[in-house]
Amino acid sequence: MVKLRSMVSNADKIGGTSTAGTDKRITWVGQFIRSLKLDEFSQLWNVLIGDMSLVGPRPQAAFDANLYTDEENKLFEIRPGITDFSSIVFADEGEILAGSSDADLSYNQLIRPWKSRLGLYYVEHNSFRIDFKLVCLTVVGIFSRKRSLSGVQNLLRRLGADAQLIRIAGRQDKLEPFPPPGSDRIVQELIPS
Repeated sequence: MVKLRSMVSNADKIGGTSTAGTDKRITWVGQFIRSLKLDEFSQLWNVLIGDMSLVGPRPQAAFDANLYTDEENKLFEIRPGITDFSSIVFADEGEILAGSSDADLSYNQLIRPWKSRLGLYYVEHNSFRIDFKLVCLTVVGIFSRKRSLSGVQNLLRRLGADAQLIRIAGRQDKLEPFPPPGSDRIVQELIPS
């Protein structure tokens, strides 16, 4: 996946795969690039060469993907995308992880369970109509996060998603540690495979 560099060289050797908004590895130019999501535009190259779609579950770092449950592995059944439900819902991922003593653990306890559920919901219900709406909601999110979250909630509601997923999609509830799909336990620690 092509991305604009927003972190110092060898950032992967200095810290984890999850990045809080206050991560010291992010350069001052990187802060600007990330704040406007300009680092995502370079992925259009991946769409043009067929490695990615405009809409689909976001690709994960190998470290995070190795932690996936059998249920989450279903996310690999379709081509990854630049945007999806979770890209809109968790556009503030860096802010969620800010202040965490272990950003990777916090990601896997607070964000991953819902990101995966939203991705799996997309895998089960994807269509051109949903893709079009998600692209539109992504653009709306540039100007109004509140309206884009409301749009995701409305779309999930019309598709028959459960109430808890709809509330999380609107970010109405505080994120609490939750088990990933296909597991009945919360990730307690990160053990590389």
